[in-house]
Amino acid sequence: MKTVVVVHNIRSLYNVGAILRTAEGFGVEKVIFSGYTPCMDNPTYLPHIREKIKDSIHKTALGAEEYLKTEYTNNVREALEALKSEKYRIIGLENNIQDRRKKKLNSPELQSTLGRAATFGNKTVLLLGEEVNGISEDLYDLIDVFLEIPMKGRKESFNVSVATGIALYKILAEES
Repeated sequence: MKTVVVVHNIRSLYNVGAILRTAEGFGVEKVIFSGYTPCMDNPTYLPHIREKIKDSIHKTALGAEEYLKTEYTNNVREALEALKSEKYRIIGLENNIQDRRKKKLNSPELQSTLGRAATFGNKTVLLLGEEVNGISEDLYDLIDVFLEIPMKGRKESFNVSVATGIALYKILAEES
């Protein structure tokens, strides 16, 4: 199974590092950075800025960034369209939206939407959005399924890096 994580407009260096560590642990094929997400691959950064970002990300990635294939794109829409043309299924990690494509992670409806045993397919993209506002609405038309993690506490969402781990477990556990 090929899985790509797209990290779009994530602000926190520590979230980026934690997402990289989690992605590496799950054997993600590639991580694509876009928008204002800080990353080591952004060619617009001056070398000393790139080095500071790399050091900060390393604090939570703990070296996972060295094992992952990563890239930066200045056009996330184009990158997602290219992945779709390669038959990747785009899964948007989102909550608190009203959309018929939104499915709770643990719902029987997710299984019926995805097919037998809730398989996500052989090629999956997990799209992550900004910590507070989520995925940019202008990308919604590219998303096949919105995945929502049900909450039982008083907060309305998990930290994006924690949510990434939960979602990747669900997506990749189905293949084992």
